[in-house]
Amino acid sequence: MNQKLGKQTVVFGKPPVIISHAAIAGAKEGEGPLKADFDMIVSDDKMGQPSWDLAEGAFQKTAVELVLKKAGLHSNDMNYIFSGDLQNQCVATHYGIRGTNIPFYGLYGACSTMIEGMSVGALFVAAGYAEKTLCLTSSHFCSAEKQYRNPLEYGGQRTPSAQWTVTGSGAVILSSAGKGPVVTHVTTGRIVDKGVTDISNMGAAMAPAAIDTLVSHFRDTGFKPSDYDLILTGDLGTVGSEILCELIKREGYDMDGRHNDCGKMIYNIEEQDVHAGASGCGCCATVLCGHILKEMERGRYRRILVAATGALMNPLTVEQGESIPAISHAVAIEMR
Repeated sequence: MNQKLGKQTVVFGKPPVIISHAAIAGAKEGEGPLKADFDMIVSDDKMGQPSWDLAEGAFQKTAVELVLKKAGLHSNDMNYIFSGDLQNQCVATHYGIRGTNIPFYGLYGACSTMIEGMSVGALFVAAGYAEKTLCLTSSHFCSAEKQYRNPLEYGGQRTPSAQWTVTGSGAVILSSAGKGPVVTHVTTGRIVDKGVTDISNMGAAMAPAAIDTLVSHFRDTGFKPSDYDLILTGDLGTVGSEILCELIKREGYDMDGRHNDCGKMIYNIEEQDVHAGASGCGCCATVLCGHILKEMERGRYRRILVAATGALMNPLTVEQGESIPAISHAVAIEMR
């Protein structure tokens, strides 16, 4: 039987199964250390489309095709699809999946959207409202730069704390039955705003939200960091990861030796000139769906906790001098 633990966590009596996962990456991501685990690396980041916005939609469309093919399933086998992206009104998702004919819920959790989608998809399956849900997201460096910062042609200087938006998409299929890693717990995050206003320091803005969700998960469940083989955050990068690991110790939790961050993993930070690492919805999506779940299947990890983070601002609020609210959602995954 499913059970609510504390205020924010649900543990599943019959955990939903990740029966398929897939990741498609852009050219820069395909030059990084995880390139061997991506299902597809695209040399043309525009995907043959007339705009960056439509190109990102093509990434999602391809991720859906890949994850269904790997599972031997058809879009008609899916009960729901949960997805979103960083673009205004999530248009990359809408254009990318408009031909699937799958009942659709659009989500926006900024860079936390992959885990938000998996959380909601797992809740639907565990509650008996769906047998199979498809959860995915994407981001694109060019569409994100155009929307949140400057036109690419501007060539503005990037600060050392700035992160590089991942071009890519990841997808999973959650099922009520089958073989694969299972989602055992979902911890839903709360909006946390510590007053950070620097749009070039997303790590500092999002780290407090990750701390809040992780501490809530540990308190709700009674687990400790040592109960997990890996505690993975979404896209805090080098700056946010350092803040997270330092400040969570003040809450009584030491994650040294257990923590890693997708934003630190997908690129060779020293060689690829990405400053503080990676960000974007596609950061957690490609690393989790392309690399981490394969590592679980290889036997490296038995039990992991994934807490993706998102900065919930838009360009206008930043220009108005508003601070940056953040969110973090977490799922626990086991290989049984």
